[in-house]
This record gives sequence, C-alpha cells and structure tokens, in this order.
Amino acid sequence: MVVATLRLCQVLLMGDANYPWFILVPDRDNVTEIYQLSSEDQRQLIHESSYLAKSLAQAFAADKINVAALGNVVPQLHIHHIVRYRDDPAWPAPVWGAVPTKTYRNDKMTEVVNRLKPVFVDEVTYLI
Repeated sequence: MVVATLRLCQVLLMGDANYPWFILVPDRDNVTEIYQLSSEDQRQLIHESSYLAKSLAQAFAADKINVAALGNVVPQLHIHHIVRYRDDPAWPAPVWGAVPTKTYRNDKMTEVVNRLKPVFVDEVTYLI
C-alpha cells in the first residue's frame, strides 16, 4: 500500500504486521538496478533511503534497521526498510520466510503510519 511520496520515491507499507516494514520505490520506469538511475537520482535515492531509515529508527525505537534491494521476485527497483528488534519473530535471521505473514487490521496499519509521521516530515506527502 502506498502511504507517501517523496521527491523521487513512493513509500509503501509492506503488508506484514510482524514488522514495521516500508519499501521505497523510485518513480522511474524500467529501472531494475540502482546503477540504471541517473547520478542525480542515485544521490536522491540514497538520501531518501537514509532519511527513511533514520526516521524509522526514531519512530519505532529500533534495535536495527535492515535495508535491502533484492528484486528477485519484483523486478522494479525497490528498497526494503525493515525495523528489527532483538525479540522480533525472526531475530537475528532475515525476515523472509521466517514466520507466516501476519495481515494488518486497518486500525493497526494506520497506527504504524501515524507513528512515522512526526519524524518523517521533510518533503513528504502522505496519502493516508
């Protein structure tokens, strides 16, 4: 679900309530790898990724923020930002396939996005 837009990227909330998990997707067609972006877009992507990671760490008091650009299933360039805690269901292993996906209730989804809003404010337009 798209929750916000930045200068370059859309910010999506991953549909797995086991973890606060957001995805940055650059608004560029036919891009599967970071090196395919222009130099300016590469810098902007790193800026937006770092800003999102810092904001998530603050908003959720994270023990660690995992950042990954995999693209094995969905080819469009996207970067996962996952809040990790030492007591989360997968710690310290990767989250992929560790436990069954937990679907968000609508109120919980809104709560997660609302926790981010006070610290993730620069150049952000929220859609929910």
